[in-house]
Amino acid sequence: MGSLPTEVFSVELQQHPHHVEDNTGRVERAQWLLNSPEPPGLWQQLLHGIKNNVFPVGNNYSSKQKTPASRVFSFFRGLFPILSWGRKYKASKFKNDVMAGLTLASLSVPQSIGYANLAKLDPQYGLYTSIVPPLVYSLMGSSRELAIGPVAVVSMLLASLVQKIEDPVANPVAYRKLIFTVTFFAGIFQAAFGIFRLGFLVDFLSHAAIVGFMAGAAIVIGLQQLKGLLGINHFTTNTDVVSVLESVFNSIGHEPWYPLNIVLGCAFLIFLLLTRFIGKRNKKLFWLPAIAPLISVLLSTLIVFLTKADKHGVKIVKHIKGGLNPSSAHQLQLSGPHVGQAAKTGLISAVIALAEAIAVGRSFASIKGYHLDGNKEMIAMGCMNIVGSLTSCYVATGSFSRTAVNFSAGCETVVSNIVMALTVILSVELLTRLLYFTPIAILASIILSALPGLVDINGAYHIWKVDKLDFLACIGAFFGVLFASVEIGLLAAVSISFAKILVNSLRPGIEVLGRLPRTDIFCNINQYPMATKTPSILIIGINSSLLCFANANSVRERVMRSVTKEEDETEDQKEKGRIQHVILDMSNVINVDTSGILALEEIHKKLFSYGIELAMANPRWQVIHRLKVAKLLDRIGGERVFLTVGEAVDAYLNPKVAGGSSC
Repeated sequence: MGSLPTEVFSVELQQHPHHVEDNTGRVERAQWLLNSPEPPGLWQQLLHGIKNNVFPVGNNYSSKQKTPASRVFSFFRGLFPILSWGRKYKASKFKNDVMAGLTLASLSVPQSIGYANLAKLDPQYGLYTSIVPPLVYSLMGSSRELAIGPVAVVSMLLASLVQKIEDPVANPVAYRKLIFTVTFFAGIFQAAFGIFRLGFLVDFLSHAAIVGFMAGAAIVIGLQQLKGLLGINHFTTNTDVVSVLESVFNSIGHEPWYPLNIVLGCAFLIFLLLTRFIGKRNKKLFWLPAIAPLISVLLSTLIVFLTKADKHGVKIVKHIKGGLNPSSAHQLQLSGPHVGQAAKTGLISAVIALAEAIAVGRSFASIKGYHLDGNKEMIAMGCMNIVGSLTSCYVATGSFSRTAVNFSAGCETVVSNIVMALTVILSVELLTRLLYFTPIAILASIILSALPGLVDINGAYHIWKVDKLDFLACIGAFFGVLFASVEIGLLAAVSISFAKILVNSLRPGIEVLGRLPRTDIFCNINQYPMATKTPSILIIGINSSLLCFANANSVRERVMRSVTKEEDETEDQKEKGRIQHVILDMSNVINVDTSGILALEEIHKKLFSYGIELAMANPRWQVIHRLKVAKLLDRIGGERVFLTVGEAVDAYLNPKVAGGSSC
């Protein structure tokens, strides 16, 4: 690349001479930077984060004015947001919440039974999961629209992972106990993520990875429903598409199958998809796809009962245990050979459940125009799953389909979750006997009708257009789930995401900066060709939030390469055009470790040997603190640390600024 045009600053200096007070102000501002207080340590930040999660921040509750009673109330108000908004709750909102809750319950009852079947549990456990977790979340959660309960992806995830430890057919009691234990660990991990502000761990499962994972899981779940639609008795425990299709074809060829199952299931699947299409076309009929699953269950149950179809091969749910959630605290297996596997499964389930719930909650919060605190949501999710594990529930989270119904039905607050839970309690107490003849094929069709919402083709295309590496994570998760297993899909997605982070951190952007005409703004000369270099000064920006062992050598080499290149370009010019000062713009560097400090020290030594002075502009809080502790500032010189790039340039263009260097 040829030499860029340079500004002749000597003319500017003659027209606008620097005054003594300008130098004084610049020195004073540099002292602000050099004498900044010591930043908080790791433990201080951790404790501050915990305090912010449990104590609401507000002017009326400053720490100096709090009495012991107000501190206690502040703690409970932070833990239970219902204490804040509950005092302002109006009867007009209650009417909307009741209608939304009843609409939600009509969808939750049949879906919960279907998802329990997907998790290889008895139907009542899906209903239990739609009672206790929503009630706990309504006390602790901050999302107004999020509908809590069992979801398809988590149900499939639990079944695929836990059945490798305990066989749900050969030993259903041990399998159920392990599910409750996994739920307990999932709750512990979720609450810990929130308390210790570790939500960034969930972010490693990026949006692109979630899009691919959900799409792959939707296809796998859909293929598994062929067991219910075809009335197959023996089915594979593997979740990959090849094993599932092989099992289907083997069963069709060697087992008797009854066409009434598929006729009944497909007929109601068409009905469910039709109502879904009508609901999307006409927003006023949002209630139609919400109530369609319940209508399907009632009609199909009545048809089977009247025609005695169960005598002709139609598989039915049979007995559903009624009554409220029994205690399952004594069933938790917190000791024994499977504790480690249960904890690992709980961690995976916790991350997937949180990723789905927070993504859904934030999207609807943005529509309503309020902020959703991710850390507090994690605490609420963790507590509801811990309590759920003690009351015969499995992992619950926020459901996109039910949240969309809740939103469309006009919910105002989480009271709609309470109404839904109370309605499900009435259903468990009064209606379970009526569901004896419900066909398994109908539950399969209800699950199938909810799956299109998990496949985001437009989202995948958008990812492809914007970021090819993100799309690689997306298809990695998709094909991993589809052709290997859930764990392989997750591992592929997280590995690609980590690889992307490593690539970006190992090769941070090193930019030569120039001044934009008629401004004091310095930008990348490649991005802004009109930006001009300053004679005898090379300004280099480091675009990395962390200068560490992973990228320190790369930064050092690229900085020195930029200096050498600039020297080569100006070697045929006059002496005043040669580089005399290098300014490192550190404004993007948030932190630095010992390797980064050594790299900066080597840059300083090499530049000094070339007769070039090194200066730094706008080092951040942690960076300036560690440079002082490492004594590197003493070697560079405090007079060569500036608050902005503009002040550094002005200081070197001003002939009154003293030179000299130390190494």
